[in-house]
Amino acid sequence: MTAKEVIDSVTMKRAITRITYEIIERNRGIEDLVLVGIKTRGIYIAQRIAQRLKQIEEIDVPVGELDITLYRDDKKERAEQAEIHDSNIPVSLEGKEVILVDDVLYTGRTIRAALDAVMDFGRPRRIALAVLVDRGHRELPIRADFVGKNIPTASEEEIIVEMEEIDQQDRILINKQEA
Repeated sequence: MTAKEVIDSVTMKRAITRITYEIIERNRGIEDLVLVGIKTRGIYIAQRIAQRLKQIEEIDVPVGELDITLYRDDKKERAEQAEIHDSNIPVSLEGKEVILVDDVLYTGRTIRAALDAVMDFGRPRRIALAVLVDRGHRELPIRADFVGKNIPTASEEEIIVEMEEIDQQDRILINKQEA
């Protein structure tokens, strides 16, 4: 396996800032906004977006943490022995503008599971999707509303997002499986 850096920390910060500005532009007023990060890296991206919203708009946007392990339909064998993490949604989602946040959008199955999980916390007025990377190869009719970077990939490639909070650095890599 060989991994190649395609996004450095400065470019990653710009992508998150761009997503933040797009959220502000598309949501007239962000008072009813709730960011819900999908574990694990989606949580850190959501927290960073919330920090930028606080800097720009001077409003604290609640950030929830969503664990979708039990909602996956494509990892049944792993779900049986999966370590279960609790979701933590600090406010009711009833009637709110929810933005699901994840690191990479690939097949769409993670987002499908996240939609099911969110509905267990109430019925939002609207749900949007923000992703740091959209790599294509969708298996379900799901698209992101806010995208940091589009990185077209081959199906045998893998996108690896590293974040300072857990990986001690910010960067995005493409890992190509060698034959």
